[in-house]
Amino acid sequence: MRIIIAGAGAVGTHLAKMLSDEQHDIVLMDANEERMANLDSNFDLMTIAASPTSISSLKDAGVADADLFVAVTPEESTNITACMLAHSLGAKKTVARIDNYEYLQPKNKEFFNNLGIDSLIYPEMLAAKEIADGLHLSWIRQWWEFSGGALVMLGVKLRDNALILNTPIFQIKKEQPYHIVAIKRMGETIIPGGDDMLQAGDLVYFMTTKRSLTYIRHITGKDEYESIHNVMIMGGSRIAVRSAQLISEDMSLKIIESDLARCRWLTEMVSDNVMVINGDGRDHELLSEEGIDNVDAFVALTDSAETNILACLSAKRMGVFKTIAEVENIDYISMAESLDIGSVINKKKIAASYIYQLLLDADVSNVKCLTFANADVAEFIVKEGARITRSQVKDISLPKGVTIGGLVRDGEGILVTGSTQIQPGDHVVAFCLASMIKRIEKYFN
Repeated sequence: MRIIIAGAGAVGTHLAKMLSDEQHDIVLMDANEERMANLDSNFDLMTIAASPTSISSLKDAGVADADLFVAVTPEESTNITACMLAHSLGAKKTVARIDNYEYLQPKNKEFFNNLGIDSLIYPEMLAAKEIADGLHLSWIRQWWEFSGGALVMLGVKLRDNALILNTPIFQIKKEQPYHIVAIKRMGETIIPGGDDMLQAGDLVYFMTTKRSLTYIRHITGKDEYESIHNVMIMGGSRIAVRSAQLISEDMSLKIIESDLARCRWLTEMVSDNVMVINGDGRDHELLSEEGIDNVDAFVALTDSAETNILACLSAKRMGVFKTIAEVENIDYISMAESLDIGSVINKKKIAASYIYQLLLDADVSNVKCLTFANADVAEFIVKEGARITRSQVKDISLPKGVTIGGLVRDGEGILVTGSTQIQPGDHVVAFCLASMIKRIEKYFN
């Protein structure tokens, strides 16, 4: 596929690097030549130093033959204009990064489609939703719903008190209402077999239904985790604003921001019951004055990964049991995991997950790149005559590193076993090691 990415910022660069590993024909455009200086020599892609709103530059980039045009510059208006031009010049599908939540409302979808924009992406809102999910389910590290919640996947960190440690999985999974689809251990992602055993410190990914959450909470030793009522956010970013809008009705919330002008902006953007404090969230004395002793969750959302990681470590030592850090430097994610700071948010990976599903030939409604694990999970809609329907799951011979966690049929979530016969129209949730989704989509076509 020929893919043109406009914008060599954090999201665009990460997406280009990820897609270049899959032998796509990638063109990365940006008006700032310095941003792309080292990319073309290290990755299999072409760079063009030009504005994505220049018709001649788009033609030079080969937009007429583009299967996908993605505009992810920092400027919303640039992205919308670039997609409109790309569509008019022949691009088959376009995606624009936006900053205005109003544009995402269903009533506006047809309007943007008529402009030639097929999809809109708001990375900060996607990140805020992950934060809100993590706060509403305090004992879970990661959470994802499929087919409107008929199936759910959750990542849980196991401690010494978990009831399923040091026992072969085949012994603990009999008649149990879940599948263990992956384990992250000491930096390695494991697609487990029946003889594998869970250990304290493992980040375990379960596939299950919502009615089984209480049971999984019990066997993972998380019964003592209380609901979150008081939240403190460090950093007044757009993610912080969107997170506040999603959680402020359910929880008491304080936002600490060091820039006074930003504080004034925040007070206009959030509801009256959110307290905005001008100060340094790394200041222990300030945190004590603002009641850190009574805070259930601390969320660090500054533009510095190092600051966010250290702030979450500090909050843990001050007694906060739930911490979430925004870590945009991908090289720091493994370090954050090893320090056990809690949940990690990375909007580059979140945005890439959304865009990546547009590249798949199979009918895919959900793709998620898991932040901690070097793995992906995808929801495929099975087509008539697909290979996956020709025999029972145990006889399909899926590639190593792939497992099927469950399926949704007629709106009901079903956990898959070896004897399951998948049918056309089923929504199948597959878990695989990173960069394998393109290899398995042929089973569902």
